[in-house]
Amino acid sequence: MESKLLINIFIFLAAACVVVPLASRFKLGSVLGYLIVGVLIGPFALGLIDQPERIMGFAEFGVIMMLFLIGLELEPDTLWRLRRSIIGMGGLQVVVTSVAIMLIGVAMGHDWQTTLAVGMALSLSSTALVMQMLQEKKLLHTNVGQTSFSVLLFQDIAVIFILILLPFLAASLGVPESRIANEAGHADGLLAGAPAWMQAGAVVLVLGTMVMAARFILPKLFHAVAKTNLRELFTATSLALVVGTTVLMEMVGVSPALGAFIGGVILANSEYKRTIETDIEPFKGLLLGLFFISVGMGMNFDVLLDNPFGLMAAVLGLIAVKAVVIMALAKWFGFSGEENLGLALGLAQGGEFAFVLFQMIYGLRIIGGEMYRSLMLIVAISIACTPLIMELYARYIVPRFLTVLPDRKFDEINERNSVIIAGFGRYGQVIGRFLRHQGVGITVLENNPDQIELVRKFGSTAYFGDATRLDLLRGAGAAQARVLVVAVDGAEDALNIVRMAKQYFPNLKIYARARNRRHAYELDKAGADHFRRETFESSLNMAREVMIALGFKPADMERKAKKFMAHDVMTLKKSFEFFDNEPELVNMSKLSAEELERILREDVADPEKINTNLR
Repeated sequence: MESKLLINIFIFLAAACVVVPLASRFKLGSVLGYLIVGVLIGPFALGLIDQPERIMGFAEFGVIMMLFLIGLELEPDTLWRLRRSIIGMGGLQVVVTSVAIMLIGVAMGHDWQTTLAVGMALSLSSTALVMQMLQEKKLLHTNVGQTSFSVLLFQDIAVIFILILLPFLAASLGVPESRIANEAGHADGLLAGAPAWMQAGAVVLVLGTMVMAARFILPKLFHAVAKTNLRELFTATSLALVVGTTVLMEMVGVSPALGAFIGGVILANSEYKRTIETDIEPFKGLLLGLFFISVGMGMNFDVLLDNPFGLMAAVLGLIAVKAVVIMALAKWFGFSGEENLGLALGLAQGGEFAFVLFQMIYGLRIIGGEMYRSLMLIVAISIACTPLIMELYARYIVPRFLTVLPDRKFDEINERNSVIIAGFGRYGQVIGRFLRHQGVGITVLENNPDQIELVRKFGSTAYFGDATRLDLLRGAGAAQARVLVVAVDGAEDALNIVRMAKQYFPNLKIYARARNRRHAYELDKAGADHFRRETFESSLNMAREVMIALGFKPADMERKAKKFMAHDVMTLKKSFEFFDNEPELVNMSKLSAEELERILREDVADPEKINTNLR
């Protein structure tokens, strides 16, 4: 039995390792990749695993972790900043879509309880899919991206209330109380069968206890764990927190999903919040992947073959209804026509939580088996179609209105200088100040509007623009400038700027900020004329000061620091020819370290005399 389970898990993971990268390579997204894996290994295709429900319970813990992490993101500042789009746009989208689908269902002869339950589940979109697409298309910080995030955030919160409401809809349809209690998670609770007021009081008491524990006990616990310097212990504590919160809430009759969400909200302002997120994120991603694979395995394509036109019409109908509702709301909230279309196409699919809700709706006997299988297939197909739709949108529609997507338009640049600085954060500002104070004219490009406003408050000139775009770099005078300083934060963006500048402006000297040795190697390969590692010199200066504080002579330490820098720069450039050959690189690093130690110990009188024989 255990051997069979291990074989199934191996098939899950191995298939994901093969198919998901292929799906990402063709810009289909990981969610669609996991669904394809499930379909291929499931009972309706290759039949490698014929009982997906055996792993579904384990994989559903990924959904619980996702809700916990969503709760962690609900800081008061974030909620307040996005309050209009979260409550207004998000709330109306869920309500209007649910009612619209309910009315369509009633018109087709179904009872209102069934169609309302189905409508609420179908009103949700895929958080995992949409957020990934926005990040890949670099649309997350645009009006479309921020509003999509707000709507998805409200939808994720709404899942909790839908889970609470479904048992009442089942009761109004005459479903036995024993089945409702079992499906709603109350049957095995400590207060099973207790009066409603007692259950409500227990929930309030537990919530109050959790709030107090998060405020006074958990900080001390995490501090004690952090002092051990054992990362695996911190990870174990974070996972225990999620599981413990979920179990505690389930014991008093609250669903596991709601318990995890509430636990995340309570810890939203914890000083260890980011560390908890970092520890849990890989587990969440893996378990969610297993969840989507399980869903794909459960997709019954015999249902599709039995009624292909009806099911495809239902998929198109779902996308159309949600798109119309979202476009109407977006227009009411003042978005442009292009932005309306982006929101509508991005959020018109069904969501991963619809799978969870439909399982509960089916368990509550609100819908029958045939409708359940059809709805699961409709949601899966709608998710599968979305990456293809958004690829067409990004390729043929986005280029027409890129300048109106950001919160503000990119600035027009009417000056020409010999130096262009791309990126004006803490690194670029030091360079800019040094050049300006010596009368050198510079043109600054920065894609963070808040940073632009801050710089301008202090009397400096900077332009809002994205240096990764050829038209904006050309507009900044790259064809006439002598030097381009690449000081952007993103390592990949820096490489893209260097490659583009080298191709289109070959006479431009490129000085680039490198994050580390690997990035320096990639910048050199991309064509940068010069690079500087962002923390190397400051770290070396600190080391020199430490040695002086320990009693060593300042002149000796100044000389040795220069030797260290010269040797490190020389060996770094020499190592570039071995960077893709790890054994050779390791061997050279060892020889280099021995050489450096000998140089510093010898402390030759001539500071420029360095033995470069690395054998």
